[in-house]
Amino acid sequence: MTIPLSTRAAVLTAHGAPLDLQELPLPEAIEPGAALVRITCSTLCGTDIEIWEGRMSFPGMLPMVLGHEMVGEVVAAGEGTRDAVGREIQVGDRIGWSESTCGECFGCTVLRQPVACSRRGYGFLQRSDVPPFATAGLAEYAYVVPGAAKLLLPDEVKDTWASMAGCAAKTVLRAFERAGGVQPGSRVVVQGSGALGIFATAVAHLSGAGQVITVGAPAARLAVAERFGADAVVDIAGGSEATVARVLELTDGRGADLVLDFAGAPSVGPEAIGMAAQRGTVVIVGSTGPAGEPITLSAIMGKELTVVGSLNGDIADYYRAIEFFRAFAGRFAWDDLFSEPCGLAEASERIAAMSKLGEIKAVIDPRLN
Repeated sequence: MTIPLSTRAAVLTAHGAPLDLQELPLPEAIEPGAALVRITCSTLCGTDIEIWEGRMSFPGMLPMVLGHEMVGEVVAAGEGTRDAVGREIQVGDRIGWSESTCGECFGCTVLRQPVACSRRGYGFLQRSDVPPFATAGLAEYAYVVPGAAKLLLPDEVKDTWASMAGCAAKTVLRAFERAGGVQPGSRVVVQGSGALGIFATAVAHLSGAGQVITVGAPAARLAVAERFGADAVVDIAGGSEATVARVLELTDGRGADLVLDFAGAPSVGPEAIGMAAQRGTVVIVGSTGPAGEPITLSAIMGKELTVVGSLNGDIADYYRAIEFFRAFAGRFAWDDLFSEPCGLAEASERIAAMSKLGEIKAVIDPRLN
């Protein structure tokens, strides 16, 4: 087929404003290690919503194309383009990909942690007015740069699942790994009832937790969490004190052995410390904002808590997320997490709906219009 030299894309030009449908250039030549992909599915993540709202912003980031959870069909591949486990990538292959890393900095070479790469690049960090213009999900075509870690996708993992694996699912799995896993029979509290929190609820259940409690809102999302393995849910509408008290009541006054923050609200820190059991573990994942309510260090000391930070995920976590969906395809109704697909023209509406908690996971298929 003829390689396209431009792509239609939904461009964010101002925070909080509707996305602008534009025609963006594409590279005329595909670099070694790179690929040009026709997007077949892009799922929206909480980070996309925070960027759209302006809660996550930095000078010079706009204009940009949102979307960092996506799957596509390869329409052109550069010389020597392979996936993260060494398989050759060819035209017609279905792939997903993780953010790009440089392979040269201290984080990449000494720490050997791709999430610590000093030049780590998400598709949505690419301005849409400078080359290579379109590297993110809300576009008909995306240029997958050489440094992006790519994966050939198994047929049995649906596009929506594979897209979600690109950020939400891999972030959750990394958080459990950072925590040291779930001890069989232990008590786990998941803070947050969005896509990450609901997926984390399922992971805790499948990992052998004796009791899984999901804390969040609104009630409709808590009902979904119950379908995904929550033994009990706690609505945060009553405030922090009531939330912590209810969790302690559900755990016979002891608290949770593992508390995972997938909410990011200012009150998350003090609540996590309050609902954690003696010698419990607290994992901070969702608190991306600049500030939160202060926590009492003496409470961490007195309970001998382990507090762990977990930042997103890397290609290893992405690979495990794909394998997770393949292994547990029939264990939960994963499709319930996703809305009906829409085209680029409706992306603004879906972002606004997610911002108001009206959807868990919006799905954009640029082929639809």
